[in-house]
Amino acid sequence: MNLGKKLAYVALVTSDVGAASTVFGEYLGLERTSGDSSAGDVPVFAVGQSALALFPVGHPLVDGQDKPGVHHVALEVEDLDAAADQAERAGIPNLGSKSVKGLQGRRFRVLDPKAMSGVRVRLSEPLSVAPSRSSAIERLDHIGIASANNVSAIDQFCGRLGCELESQQTDVEVETALESFTSDKYGVIYHSRSPRLIGAIRVAFITTGDCELEFLQSVSSEHEAVIDHGNPGNTRQDRSAIARFIAARGASLHHIAFKTPDINGALKRLADKGVRTIDNVGRPGSRRAQIGFVHPASVGGFLFHFVQRA
Repeated sequence: MNLGKKLAYVALVTSDVGAASTVFGEYLGLERTSGDSSAGDVPVFAVGQSALALFPVGHPLVDGQDKPGVHHVALEVEDLDAAADQAERAGIPNLGSKSVKGLQGRRFRVLDPKAMSGVRVRLSEPLSVAPSRSSAIERLDHIGIASANNVSAIDQFCGRLGCELESQQTDVEVETALESFTSDKYGVIYHSRSPRLIGAIRVAFITTGDCELEFLQSVSSEHEAVIDHGNPGNTRQDRSAIARFIAARGASLHHIAFKTPDINGALKRLADKGVRTIDNVGRPGSRRAQIGFVHPASVGGFLFHFVQRA
């Protein structure tokens, strides 16, 4: 069974649908399609083989969520009822016994987040989405998830849902103190203290469709970090952001990332339009990549960033 073979769309909740639509459509060149629903039109933007759906806060298809963020991922299945039965047999309960109509009148079923490491996952009939021809965005690189337990996530998404484990890594930031002893007779002696861990994240990448689910598990540290907007971020800041997110919302979807051929060009493109960014230029990230974050306020509250890698 591989119910994660294709990603239909990612549901983003925003307090400013217009601003987010302008960034995705006008500034980044993603193709827009109507995602009509019983509660009004939802803008859908093609990105690679999948899509992004922009829901206003309080929309019934995102359970009336009143805070911006990434709400759910929808996996595309041709036979919804058969796929829901497969999930049940694999130990992934459906919430509710019936499918309901969502975007473009397509039916969907909701999987129990408790069996999906806190991630809201839906099974959905295919959407009709115009392909994107953006020169700035190639596809979704990954969907970031604040994880409480990567081992459990791998078991649930790979063992039960049939996804493939792409890779794992640990991002670590350490601090080393250097002392010097300077004498007018004996010269200078340098002494390095043992390195001290100040930030670490365990990362697991699980493939679904043409992108990955990025599970980020914070490794506890005594330090908390403050994000310095406009200056390059670091592992300590990333760890603190994940830890604070889990403390506030629990393990769940955290951000999305676009794969771009030119990260500095993509960040500059938005900055030139007055879009606020966290990183002005790319910085080192997972999988030998350069990454750069956009400020959530620019798109109504959800977090996304760019990734450039081979």
